[in-house]
Amino acid sequence: MKPGMEAGQQAEHQCAVTKEMFPCFEGEVIHPVYSTVSMVHHMEWTARKLILPYLEENEEGMGTAVSMKHLAPAAEGSVITLRAAITKLKGSLVTAEIKVYDETRLIGEGSVVQIILPKSEIARIIDSSKKC
Repeated sequence: MKPGMEAGQQAEHQCAVTKEMFPCFEGEVIHPVYSTVSMVHHMEWTARKLILPYLEENEEGMGTAVSMKHLAPAAEGSVITLRAAITKLKGSLVTAEIKVYDETRLIGEGSVVQIILPKSEIARIIDSSKKC
């Protein structure tokens, strides 16, 4: 890991809610709003933005934990803003707290933990999982 990563560093992601972000099961849209699955995806992406500048060429990050609360709906066309901040660094583990807003309010919050590992170690982990 390149030097310089520290608690308090921030990253942001913004997007508009589209139909592809609605909760859908077995091809049926459940509600025409921003899904929890989409929120988790965007939380992970925003947290990833925090580590990208610090990855060495031979390293990659992997998610190890996500904890979140989806507090309010956001309709199609709503602009979603996610703000992440590093809150804890412990060895190769990076914890980020994330807040999710629409134009007027907090609609979600949580944390994402990532581990930074050599790509060769990740490949070994993936390979060993195929043997199960």
